[in-house]
Amino acid sequence: MSNHFRNLLMGVAVLPTLVMGQGLSDEASIRAVADNILKQPVTQFVGVTTKQVYNSTSEIPAGEDVRFMSPLTEWHYSNGVLDMSMLRLGQYLNEPAYIDYARKHVSFAFDNYEYFQKSFRNDRKHWHWPFGQLWNFRELDDCGAMGAAVANVYQLDKKKEYREYINNASRHVMEGQVRLADGTLCRTFPKEMTVWADDVYMSVSLLSQMGKLTGEAKYFDEAAKQIIQIADYLWCPEKQLFYHCYYTDLKRNGVAFWGRANGWITVSLGMLLEVMPQTHPKRAELISILEKQIVGFSRYQNENGMWNQLLDKPESYDESSVTAMFVYGIAKAVNHGWIHADYARIAHAGWNALKSTQITSEGHFTNVCVGTGISDDLPFYYKRPVGENEKHGLGLIIETGIEIMKLKAKK
Repeated sequence: MSNHFRNLLMGVAVLPTLVMGQGLSDEASIRAVADNILKQPVTQFVGVTTKQVYNSTSEIPAGEDVRFMSPLTEWHYSNGVLDMSMLRLGQYLNEPAYIDYARKHVSFAFDNYEYFQKSFRNDRKHWHWPFGQLWNFRELDDCGAMGAAVANVYQLDKKKEYREYINNASRHVMEGQVRLADGTLCRTFPKEMTVWADDVYMSVSLLSQMGKLTGEAKYFDEAAKQIIQIADYLWCPEKQLFYHCYYTDLKRNGVAFWGRANGWITVSLGMLLEVMPQTHPKRAELISILEKQIVGFSRYQNENGMWNQLLDKPESYDESSVTAMFVYGIAKAVNHGWIHADYARIAHAGWNALKSTQITSEGHFTNVCVGTGISDDLPFYYKRPVGENEKHGLGLIIETGIEIMKLKAKK
């Protein structure tokens, strides 16, 4: 196939998305994403072999293997991001349907998970069955972001089981998760005692919301400690970016400046600073880290407003979730007065790219990298697939849209 013909085909494939998304307002673009999420069946199971649809566990025949009808029903950290973003959007736009989405997702989980816990806990891996992570607290992925989402829902629906869950989740983050000798949170797999940038969010999302819920300083203190110490392990002064990971056994960083890993640090700083007391002794240091990061990653923004999958590799593909995260971080920081208003230009350029090329009028959010672990070969990151409406990006683009609407309203 000639390059000309290949480019023509690519143009035909991409053009409808560009045309569909360009004419929408900011609010209409985000509503399209949220309304598309509401259309998905997030309270149903489907038989793996029979393909029969079940509305509750009481309908499932004994021993039948089931899955969710939609990945948006899962108890995964990306679902926690989505629940919180739908709550915030509903509150910002005074739209009860978006708030109810999060309430229903959390309620459905607690109404149904006990069936799987009792029936299959002893002979099934925890990720095999729906809601498996709800009763497992093995890693931060299991309970951090979803714990934060439940903490948010709990403020609307004060159910005993919700409070018990967030207490267990916060206890895992504060006391149960493996740490380095200096107290930095780390992972037990695929290599033991490895520090990940992702885990800033997996811990701080919950810690920040527990601080907000309880008013206890220990949660803000721990969140600040984790951001500062993980940032110290991962920051590269030469690149002005964060590495994806640090290997304690090798005493060196990984090889990749992966976009979304950097974005998790940005988002975490925004979440924490928004709820942290103004008098907290680490507040100024956290704002300094955020501004330093914004200056650093802004040097890698493309002419079209997007950022790349590998931030320092312009030949890697434009990636939508990291672009959303960086736009969110800048817009939120300007909205709260943490950084100078001139930085807003960077956010506007990124948002214009997202709205005009990555959000369709049907509410599909495109070119989001799938879930990604650590690797010591860059081709792994180059070749990670992207998805349309990939669950890792939906909550992020909604949060970004909220901050952009606030930014423009403020102006």
